[in-house]
Amino acid sequence: MTESPLHATLRRRVDDGTVPGAVGLVARGDDVEVVAVGHLDAEGSAPMARESIFRIASLTKPITAAAVLMLLDEGLIGLDDPVAEWLPEIAKPMVVRTPASPVDDVVPADRPVTVEDLLSFRAGWGLPDDFALPAAQALNEVQPMSRPFRDWPDPDTWLGRLAQVPMLHQPGEAWLYGTSSALQGILVARVSGRSFPDFLAERVFEPLGMEDTAFEVPASKRHRFTSSYAPAADGTLHLTDTPDGAFDGLPRFPSGGGGLVSTADDLLAFARLLLTAGVAADGRRLLSATSVSRMTANHLTARQRERAALFLEGQGWGYGGQVDVTPADPWNVPGRYGWLGGTGTTAHLVPATGTVTVLLTQVAMTGPTPKTLMREFWEATA
Repeated sequence: MTESPLHATLRRRVDDGTVPGAVGLVARGDDVEVVAVGHLDAEGSAPMARESIFRIASLTKPITAAAVLMLLDEGLIGLDDPVAEWLPEIAKPMVVRTPASPVDDVVPADRPVTVEDLLSFRAGWGLPDDFALPAAQALNEVQPMSRPFRDWPDPDTWLGRLAQVPMLHQPGEAWLYGTSSALQGILVARVSGRSFPDFLAERVFEPLGMEDTAFEVPASKRHRFTSSYAPAADGTLHLTDTPDGAFDGLPRFPSGGGGLVSTADDLLAFARLLLTAGVAADGRRLLSATSVSRMTANHLTARQRERAALFLEGQGWGYGGQVDVTPADPWNVPGRYGWLGGTGTTAHLVPATGTVTVLLTQVAMTGPTPKTLMREFWEATA
């Protein structure tokens, strides 16, 4: 039997040591191909499987955005509502006079931060293309890129610290990466009166049958949980976490920006929710069609996309994920929605064709630029 392009791509990168293992999925309607190659860890202690559990990092972001939109559908919040009603810590933010200004050269925000600002990543806080800017350096002290979310303080403490950091841009002015998703998770908890993990479990994971998606991995599932690695300068892999490590319980900060673990099939179930305009497989409506449409549509201007080129490579942004607007590469189909995770994960859907692609690996990215294996995967499944 001829090896599929997907299998050949993953097998090549496992064989050359790029990753210890990988799970790749491509679904075109009901036709689903899943390939599991390699092992759960570099020692080869157990083979990779379709049911293997991975740290999905920023693939948490689309799920968090969907949770916010559920509250919007219920009328508990509105897109134009100032978030200060629920996040009073950031009711009166300050903004650096120019992006290059020192952190003590500030002016008041010219308007309140809204729910839509958080959803579209235009709240004023977040990572810019230039990490050396003084306000970006100050933000990195509060949300250090080198530390996992699980090492952050509790949400209330973190939000109080964030409030002391000046914004890099006025609300609505520029797309900035990451911080808005963490704020969204806190917003969901405070509006709903539930913990963020409980809200996701009850409103998203249970209805969709996402049985392995959570902020922790119980002992009964750890035999399916991968180890995680970061590439060293010499190309070798450095162990960063084990199945019995950081995910053995709920974190202090269950971050909407990147705290979840999941599987390929769980992510397929979430993607299909968006492809069916918010209706779960059992017929329950979890999101309105309008909310799904907003979530998967580009909200950025051409200038905002240009200034976010390091992260978006010229593409747009919906709510919680990238939206392709230009066919820069064979896989960039206009309307394609999804994102990638710093732990070596990526998932996308194409509404026009009903295609879903998911790649899960255990090796972290070294920066915002997608890894070679990700691009090879996108090409093989385009």
